Amino acid sequence: MSEYYIGLSLGAASSIESGVAVLQENGELSYVDKLFSVNDVMFFFDNFSSIKNASILVSLPWDNAMLNGKWRVLSKPYQLIHENKLFLNKDNWMQRFSPRGSDYFSKLSDGGIDVKRFEIYLTRQKLNLYSNYKERSPADCKFFQSALKLNYGFRNLPSNMIPAAQLEAIAGAILAREYKKGNTKKIFDYNGLEVINLI
Repeated sequence: MSEYYIGLSLGAASSIESGVAVLQENGELSYVDKLFSVNDVMFFFDNFSSIKNASILVSLPWDNAMLNGKWRVLSKPYQLIHENKLFLNKDNWMQRFSPRGSDYFSKLSDGGIDVKRFEIYLTRQKLNLYSNYKERSPADCKFFQSALKLNYGFRNLPSNMIPAAQLEAIAGAILAREYKKGNTKKIFDYNGLEVINLI
């Protein structure tokens, strides 16, 4: 039986696209697409015929449901985590990740499917796919796509720009392949599933 490595870059909301990529055992990308709602994600996995022979890696989406103002959203990843009881966290602005879809992925895992989580920016750094450009900007996406072609041999990627979510999903599929080779480690747990990265 062939093994499949599936990467899912989960968007923070249904208005933000999610990307999915399926990498075959021989290193060929057999499927790359974008999804939107959690129902689309569930439909994809419920109808994937070889799910028992697949390793699935799902990204941790940022929690954008907080405060208002673009600079606050963009500054959130850089905020220190405070444990001071006098410092009230009324708007939950320190919550970095969204629990979106966590119940469904836990259900898949409980059903014997190999599901792990990954943090896209840490993964890009470890896979040497990280640029100095602003995340998800056109320059960053162009660098990302070129690096996937040159470093990982995905020559069948089109020359026109692929959406960022799909590029991130491909990185997740590469990490899933490394996980099956034993080249990863757990970095923390999130909602009952291990979050992994390259050693």
